Amino acid sequence: MIGLDTNVLVRYIAQDDSKQSPKATRLIESFTAEAPGYVSVVSVVELVWVLTGCYASTKAELCEVLETLLRAKGIVVAHADIVWKALRLFREGNADFADCLIERLANEAGCSHTTTFDRDAAKHCGMRLMA
Repeated sequence: MIGLDTNVLVRYIAQDDSKQSPKATRLIESFTAEAPGYVSVVSVVELVWVLTGCYASTKAELCEVLETLLRAKGIVVAHADIVWKALRLFREGNADFADCLIERLANEAGCSHTTTFDRDAAKHCGMRLMA
């Protein structure tokens, strides 16, 4: 298994660099279920952040990218079951993906709740506002 840094994923998805994108494509498309690539939770969050901030990707586009990544036979996404849950929460509401993932990871870890100062996270993804 080969770990993938966020920049490799971005080059593959964006196809915006004449030298790096073809290399990323060859590598990612060479992965199989028997010899997969590995994507950490940190890389998933960074990917969403980069696609949103640098490429102005829409929520629908982000959801499509994440679904494709999670369904890929040659890619292992860390904590994929929790990432799926966060993706559903993100798709259905108005919270940031990172907040959805933070809340879902805490829930899966057995936390009674996740506390935050972020009013939007409290309102949209089930965190509790700290007063």
